[in-house]
Amino acid sequence: MKISVQWLRELVDLGDMPVDAIARTLTMGGLEVEEITPVAPAFSGIVVAHVKSVAPHPNADKLRVTEVDAGTGETLQIVCGAPNVAAGQKVPCALVGAKLPAIGGNAGFEIKRAKLRGVESNGMLCSARELGLSEDHAGLLVLDADAPVGRDVREALGLDDVYLTLKLTPNRGDCLSMLGVARDLAALTDRALRAPAPMAVSAKEAASRAVRISAPKACGAYFGRVIRGIDPAARTPEWMARKLERAGLRPIHPLVDITNFVMLERGQPMHAFDQAKLEGAIDVRFMREGERVKLLNGETVEYQPNLLAITDASGPVALAGVMGGFDSMVTEATADVFFESAFFHPEAVQGKARALGLSSDAAYRFERGVDFAGSRAALERATALALEICGGSPGPITEAAGEFPRRAPVAVRPARVRALLGYDVDDATMRSILERLRCKLDVRADTLDVVAPTWRFDLAIEEDYVEEVARVHGYDHVPASPPRSALRMVPQPDGRRTRFELRDLLAALGYQEVVNYSFVPEAWERDFAGNERPVRLANPIASQMSVMRTTLLGGLVATLQSNLNRGETRARLFEIGRCFEGPQASLEVQPEKVAGLAFGSRFPEQWGQKAVPVDFFDVKGDVEALAGARELVFEAATHPSCHPGRCARVSLDGHPIGIVGELHPRLQQACELDRAPVVFELLAEPLLEGAAARFQGFSRMPVVRRDLAFTVAESQPAGPLVAAVRGRVPAFVRAVEVFDQYRGQGIEAGQKSLALRIVMQDTDRTLTDSDVEAVMASIREQLAQQFRAKPRT
Repeated sequence: MKISVQWLRELVDLGDMPVDAIARTLTMGGLEVEEITPVAPAFSGIVVAHVKSVAPHPNADKLRVTEVDAGTGETLQIVCGAPNVAAGQKVPCALVGAKLPAIGGNAGFEIKRAKLRGVESNGMLCSARELGLSEDHAGLLVLDADAPVGRDVREALGLDDVYLTLKLTPNRGDCLSMLGVARDLAALTDRALRAPAPMAVSAKEAASRAVRISAPKACGAYFGRVIRGIDPAARTPEWMARKLERAGLRPIHPLVDITNFVMLERGQPMHAFDQAKLEGAIDVRFMREGERVKLLNGETVEYQPNLLAITDASGPVALAGVMGGFDSMVTEATADVFFESAFFHPEAVQGKARALGLSSDAAYRFERGVDFAGSRAALERATALALEICGGSPGPITEAAGEFPRRAPVAVRPARVRALLGYDVDDATMRSILERLRCKLDVRADTLDVVAPTWRFDLAIEEDYVEEVARVHGYDHVPASPPRSALRMVPQPDGRRTRFELRDLLAALGYQEVVNYSFVPEAWERDFAGNERPVRLANPIASQMSVMRTTLLGGLVATLQSNLNRGETRARLFEIGRCFEGPQASLEVQPEKVAGLAFGSRFPEQWGQKAVPVDFFDVKGDVEALAGARELVFEAATHPSCHPGRCARVSLDGHPIGIVGELHPRLQQACELDRAPVVFELLAEPLLEGAAARFQGFSRMPVVRRDLAFTVAESQPAGPLVAAVRGRVPAFVRAVEVFDQYRGQGIEAGQKSLALRIVMQDTDRTLTDSDVEAVMASIREQLAQQFRAKPRT
């Protein structure tokens, strides 16, 4: 919204307050000033002149020789090429020595005496474009007939004015007028408001038109007045046209300009009907089926439910609060006018213009809320202006009443205000601020009962008034005190790791982190998690991202495909993120998982060794590295995303925490991969627990190593066997590991050979042969009894 500072000064006693200070005050008060723009560029030496005579140029068909009075005490001869120059006009005249503005990238220049085609010229008559006021270069800028000759044009046209472009928030519909901004500025600066108080215009004749409201919940009040005998030759005065143009509106017709001026001045949208084009009484009601109305912009609007219309006996003649009708609009031939001023509830107008593809200043204001107590005053103001500009004889005001918005008192507790603001504002200052905002106050012991003014639709609860106190009192009064808070040391379990440590460890193992969307295609959930009932999104950002993920593997495989499509042949990827496994309505279960994928060669390409594809055991080793000092248990298992015979369940402290395995051949084929990547997916929380580091001294005693080979059933996993042995050996046995397995010649069918390496070392003494043999004998006996193992010879 653009406002004129000069007009603002007419409404508020700002004294000599500079423009920058006005802009800062408005901005700090919540009415942000986006731009400060001069009305006209700098120029000097241009005055109002009276054209006394116009004669043809003797040597040029398109030039004229004029005699003008510029208030210098002598008549000036000026050669002019404007086609509209005529005797009797008042026009801008640049005297010799005048400096014209720089326009359109062209440098300004100084007016000098010159000869144009042999005729002396002592100045220049100017167009609006030459003054930098508009792009109109069709002819001279013709001024009002009463403009004083010799007066500086800047003063005569108010060109020392400045525009302020305001960026208003949607809740401040009360500031969509000069009076609204002036009221707020007067409250912010505690200056006197000088708003024009419209005087009631007495009826001069009985001409009137009956009005009624059939939709009282949509229209709170409707006022109308007939003015007869309008002068069709009347023109919009220069002062009004100037104010309209500086607000971004184009002068159209005196009656239309009056309604626009009242809207800009008071915030009350109005409409002017041609009285002769209306039939019968005016009724404010909702449109009926089959009805239509042609609007001012030429568009025809068909019936829609809950579309409020202004109607007469013939049907709709305007859309209430949106736009007037084409068939009843005023024209140059209008002799009698019917002015309308009404209050329409915001709920009745909101969204209607947008739904119809329309845009109007009236709808923009009504849907934010206008002063429901100011409709009659606006009509009186428009009547007075119409009589002043267009003449005529007014009839009585006819009115109809609907339902107004309720204004219930809101209890504002000064103690609560201070608590929310965080600093002290005394009760007297609060009352003064609310009174400056034109609120009605009823003071009780420790409470103020506040009723908002009729133009404020954004004041409904106590917190709204707290904001008003802070805004008007000034944010500069908020003390600049550093924040203070008590920091409590949270106990950190010994050995617990952070997610950053997990990321660092995976990066050290050669993996690169990726971050994928939590929304995935439904097919991924079915293929990678076997989930037939995923959590669906009510409003997905894309049709292919319609469900929430329960596994990270789909995103990793998709990232691998993207890398392969771009020429990469080796990839190690990981992601740490939330999955969503809760019920559809609550999403209560949201585990954080760590997933990884390895594809291609075990090591980057090098000359030292041949390329070997990464396999299950490479990734199994990476998973074990993630567990640190804690021991993981791997057991054969199945998973929807993994190869049925190359997948293991990973357990920690007896609880399953995830899987590791090759990608399922079905998915490998669907993703067009030449080999199966190896993947893992683990719960993050168990891995974060970690194990506390404990100091252990170095032993000076020698290490004893023994190997033990034996045969067991082919179906016997090595993991439970090793775990059982570790659970029964004495403390000086430092390690029990499988280092070989064999199938083939010398081994019975259905059997396999496993070889264990047992490492023993005591911290206090050297182990004897009898100590070592006792341990080995115990292990042989345990393996034979528990797993039916036979020594291999």
